[in-house]
Amino acid sequence: MQLPNWTARPYQDALWNYLRGGGKRAVAVWHRRAGKDDIGLHWTATASHLRAGNYWHMLPEAKQARKAIWDAINPHSGRRRIDEAFPEEIRDSSNDTEMRIRFKCGSSWQVVGSDNFNSLVGSPPIGIVFSEYALSKPAAWDYLRPILAENGGWALFIYTARGRNHGADLYEMAKSNPSWFAERLTIEDTGAIPLSVIEEERKAGMSEDMIRQEYYCSFDAAIQGSYYGPVIEKLEQDKRICPVPHTSDALVTTAWDIGYGDDTAIWFAQMVGLEPRIIDYYENRGVGLDHYAKILREKNYTYHRHLLPHDGSKGEFIAGSTIVENAKKLLPGDVTVLPRISVEEGINAARVLLPKCKFDADRCAQGLKALRLYRREYNEDRKVFSDKPLHDWTSHAADAFRYLAMGLEPDRVKKPKPKRSGSWMG
Repeated sequence: MQLPNWTARPYQDALWNYLRGGGKRAVAVWHRRAGKDDIGLHWTATASHLRAGNYWHMLPEAKQARKAIWDAINPHSGRRRIDEAFPEEIRDSSNDTEMRIRFKCGSSWQVVGSDNFNSLVGSPPIGIVFSEYALSKPAAWDYLRPILAENGGWALFIYTARGRNHGADLYEMAKSNPSWFAERLTIEDTGAIPLSVIEEERKAGMSEDMIRQEYYCSFDAAIQGSYYGPVIEKLEQDKRICPVPHTSDALVTTAWDIGYGDDTAIWFAQMVGLEPRIIDYYENRGVGLDHYAKILREKNYTYHRHLLPHDGSKGEFIAGSTIVENAKKLLPGDVTVLPRISVEEGINAARVLLPKCKFDADRCAQGLKALRLYRREYNEDRKVFSDKPLHDWTSHAADAFRYLAMGLEPDRVKKPKPKRSGSWMG
């Protein structure tokens, strides 16, 4: 069925017909103001009446979901977008706090963030719209895809290009996969925005990279406001993101960003001569220090020291003990709490270290995605970038890398292991 209060625009027909025909996986890389969220909302309204279940509309962050979707107004009608997609006559109840609507047909719909999806309770979703997927936490799809595969659910990815990141990878995969729908639409394809509007944006100061990204869906345009994006691109061009095996006679340094109820991120690095080799990356959330100690043991590296942020002496992983106290008990090698410096100083240190590094392409893939997207906050009203980083899922890997840049020391060669039993490394 299709609810009677909406009709797809002509250029949206291909996607709409794919979904209506039973398609399960779709990627729509459409330009700004092409109606991406509208088609996601109205398809969900239709799908929820075809099959009872839970449906999600996922934004990169839960905190932006309210403004972008739940409270968003359609400037053409003056009505809330969710009221247009989900009129009162099909609703059983609405929960403003949880941003959830229950329908009379037995389905429910909720706005969520890729940064908090795993904290939600209730039955798993059978349909998900991944809005602005190129800015979302990639781990969300990795976690949710087996759930949708098991329950026969669908996933719709709608976004504009944000450089050669996981959004570009997903689009390229979908293009070559006959079971997926893949479409990239620029303003020239849709005609939805006159070219004169682009000229006005140009005169108002919008950069060419931003125009290429937002209106022409270019994956090759530089990510606006990115701290490390150009450096990561250069490393890729120079083949410094490649297989980087662990060197058995060099010690490993780890650098941690510790999350209190949030993600904890760890980089693993070796200095081989004068070359920093970043051999591994790990992140998780909602687990204690004993979990991370187990992960370190399983990797079977020999550790030099572990770099903790300046507040490591304050937070607790185990009640009554500081992180440093627990780390000294559980982790091999030295535990070092770094001095407090400004974020700007740390970013500059990272910019100095990054071009010298070689990264293992597979083991560091998740961390590299975060470093590539780590960027300054953007003020939509003033149309300018601030001098502060945006705090989102990319921050954890980026903060840990700042700590690595502050504390990584010259070549550390493994010393002969003394013959003794009962050591931490076994």
